Amino acid sequence: MNTVKTVLELRAAVARARGEGKRIAFVPTMGNLHEGHVALVEKAGQRADFVVASIFVNPLQFGPNEDLAKYPRTLVADQEKLVAAGCQLLFHPDVEEMYPHGQEGQTRVSVPGVSEGLCGGSRPGHFEGVATVVTKLFNMVQPDLAVFGEKDFQQLAVIRTLVRDLNMPIQIIGEPTVRAEDGLALSSRNGYLSAEQRAAAPALYRTLQQLASAIRDGNRDFAQLIEAGQASLVSAGFRPDYLEIREASSLRPAEANDTQLVILGAAFMGTTRLIDNLAFQL
Repeated sequence: MNTVKTVLELRAAVARARGEGKRIAFVPTMGNLHEGHVALVEKAGQRADFVVASIFVNPLQFGPNEDLAKYPRTLVADQEKLVAAGCQLLFHPDVEEMYPHGQEGQTRVSVPGVSEGLCGGSRPGHFEGVATVVTKLFNMVQPDLAVFGEKDFQQLAVIRTLVRDLNMPIQIIGEPTVRAEDGLALSSRNGYLSAEQRAAAPALYRTLQQLASAIRDGNRDFAQLIEAGQASLVSAGFRPDYLEIREASSLRPAEANDTQLVILGAAFMGTTRLIDNLAFQL
């Protein structure tokens, strides 16, 4: 695997692969890779001939009180995982390479509708930062396809809408959430949890499962279900951020006759904010 740090080197390497007739796949990450990221790279390798990954901790998507400074940087271990997963090229730029004219004057990309509420409501400016950096990366790599994890369900919806609305010729593939044996969705932020918090954290997914089971059994009192779900999270030691039932394709609030649903939750365990979701069809 080749690691490059500049856009010039990135484009030259991709151009060589494309000149050999190879189909290009792209997996953008912020590093500190786990089995969930590995699954994305492996899926990319199944769908294409040449896999490009990026590691860039994007300051535009972090709020002033979030964990940008302490977000784990583990480049050597990440490179080993990428090689084992079949990645051919890693793009690892610094902030100056991504934002050479500074962040304040950077052109921003905003995706209305699907970016509003949920994480977009809790983290103002987050999805503008995500959409901006992904647009830049897509323009740098110009892949045939890109793979994103379904754990970040709203983010995936934002990316799909972005590609559709800006007429980008890129196929977006969602990869199912990879979980630990006890059901906790794998996340780089799980490393912030103490042993006691880690033992309690799977209650987030169990709560989503309980709500989905009640809906499948015919309960359509979504407000009551959410209230019960939040109480369950509190009793497990969480401080809920949001817990909502949405229509899965549009992310609008769910209605009683919807058949494609997703339950999305975010909650703090101590100071660590965890997110998860459960999509299902009635």
